[in-house]
Amino acid sequence: MLLLGTSLLYCARMAMPICAVSMATTFQWSKTESGLVLGGFFWGYCLTQILGGHMSDKVGGERILFLSTASWAAIIASTPLLAQLGTHQLAAMTIARFLMGLLQGVFYPSLASLCSQRVPEGERGFMMSTINSGCYLGTLLMGGLGSLMLNCCGWESVFYGTGFLSGLWALIVWQFLLKGQIIPKYMLSSHVSHWSSPRIRWWRLIKKQPVWAMIFSHTCFSSTSYTLLSWLPTYFSDTFPHAMGWVYNVIPWLVAIPSVLAGGYVSDFLINKGYGVASVRKIMQLVAMGVSSFFILLLCRPVTFRSALASVSVTMGLVTFNCSGVSLNVQDLAPSCAGAIFGFMNMCGAFMGLVLVSVSGYLIEVTSSWSTVFSLIIIVNITGLGVFLIFGDAHRVDLEDHS
Repeated sequence: MLLLGTSLLYCARMAMPICAVSMATTFQWSKTESGLVLGGFFWGYCLTQILGGHMSDKVGGERILFLSTASWAAIIASTPLLAQLGTHQLAAMTIARFLMGLLQGVFYPSLASLCSQRVPEGERGFMMSTINSGCYLGTLLMGGLGSLMLNCCGWESVFYGTGFLSGLWALIVWQFLLKGQIIPKYMLSSHVSHWSSPRIRWWRLIKKQPVWAMIFSHTCFSSTSYTLLSWLPTYFSDTFPHAMGWVYNVIPWLVAIPSVLAGGYVSDFLINKGYGVASVRKIMQLVAMGVSSFFILLLCRPVTFRSALASVSVTMGLVTFNCSGVSLNVQDLAPSCAGAIFGFMNMCGAFMGLVLVSVSGYLIEVTSSWSTVFSLIIIVNITGLGVFLIFGDAHRVDLEDHS
């Protein structure tokens, strides 16, 4: 169910980028205005990260996931109606994206809290990679079926369909997993989990070197990933106007799905064979941010459609190794408060994603060159990778603080 939930999460998240070109034509948006609408998601996404992780530690991540999914399903289903608000459609779409980000911001902190408390260290890589493969599956479905729906039925159908399926998922979780119970019974008892004691001091751990190095690297990676997700459909549409949308919206994610599973398997395999956890995390991140940047660099020069598609596909495959790198590092360093800390680092990443997505739209409009954006992405990637390679670690720091 978590795999399916992650898939629907990204179907909803990618609905606007997939439909952005068509909507920009309909409503006569400039590149800067399109960037404003796309970036509105990250303003909301920033605000609920820490709250989502903290509440997941208290009431259980599955309950937070249900409440958020039911809410953003309603938002995305009503998006076409909000677009009919006359001259205010730009503001309405930006607000809708903001609310989407607000409600989806709790998802990954909830997963981090669940995994850190219930999954052994040697199994976390493949477990989280499997769940995270849903984001690529969702992007794939939206790129394929979403593009077909866009071409056949108009952009409104994409939002209606995604909202319906997301609401159906929430209903199934409510009926068969939560059994209609939102607040768990153990919260009414006097029992206190061993996770509770250090939780209130999670913010003190941020000052520790491996923690802030992890946060910085995650911030850089998230911002560049969000930029690629938001602008790649427009890049292909502008650079190769005669290319079929479903091709460049599908093939990269077909590569990403087996790649993320392979990264998780290799990560767990190396750890179970006795390799240091810190070394494994750094190797995974080197692939995700370092090797992938080489293929982004290839896009900075004139290329054919096939070359661009190949470079983007390899890039999307390589960046998935982050799921076994920095994204898991918080569970190594502080499993007792992984939800709150992951929420904080995801908040930082979302904020930088907002900045980088908006700046990218401005650069494209001013310079009329995509190479400027790709160069910026490479610089941010290399900077974040360098900090993690030098200062990153995997030894628990929450026990040190608690002692």
